[in-house]
Formats: sequence, C-alpha cells, structure tokens
Amino acid sequence: MEALTSIRLDKWLWAARFFKTRKLAAEAIAGGKVHLNNQRAKPGKEIGVGARLEIMKDQYRWDIVVKSLNNQRRPAPEAALLYEESEESKSRRQALIIQQKEEQSLFPHYDRPHKPNKKERRLIHKFKEG
Repeated sequence: MEALTSIRLDKWLWAARFFKTRKLAAEAIAGGKVHLNNQRAKPGKEIGVGARLEIMKDQYRWDIVVKSLNNQRRPAPEAALLYEESEESKSRRQALIIQQKEEQSLFPHYDRPHKPNKKERRLIHKFKEG
C-alpha cells in the first residue's frame, strides 16, 4: 500500500477525531469553523503534511499543524499523532476549561435523579399553595 500524499479536509478531520462524522466535519468547514492556512476552505479541499489548520468547535479553538495523513479513523491516542498543537493553543484551551469548571462550581445545578413520587408531589403542592 502506498503512502498518502493528500487527503480531503473533511475526511482528515473525521480521522483525527475532531468530529464524530464526516458530515459534521463538512458542515463545520462549510460554516467557516475551519480555516486552512488562514483561509476558509471547502470540505473537498486536499490537504497534505504541513498544512496549518484553525478549528473552532463549541467555545474551543485549536491551532494545529498536520503531521500525518490517515484514511481510517483510529483510536484517540493514534489520532492525536496525526497533528501537533501549538503551545499557545493548548494553554488557551486549558484556561477556558478551568474557567468553565469554576463557573459550574459557583452555580451548581440540582439534577433530580428521579421524578417526584406521590409523597414528594404532595409536599410540593402544599408548599406552592402556602
């Protein structure tokens, strides 16, 4: 089997595990969430080793350089070897994750593990009625 010299951008993003499906990767690219060498690209754009990508997903942003190409989706540790992320990008993302965790600890949401039973419903109605 011969080594790959180029691969579609949407397929590489899927193989590198940035998106769960190729369709989601293609939609993100078409929506301007992925830039190739500081320019918008189309999902079918061929990329090679050394291409610079800027990927925005949710609130997170990755600045990466493509190190390897792979046609198939592999386990996460292997997928992480397909690219190299800049130190600035890593630190920015980690700071955002820490900030989000701190915000969640300030405003805990009370998830009920179950629906109220009959007794609890009575107490709720009694409380609401006064």
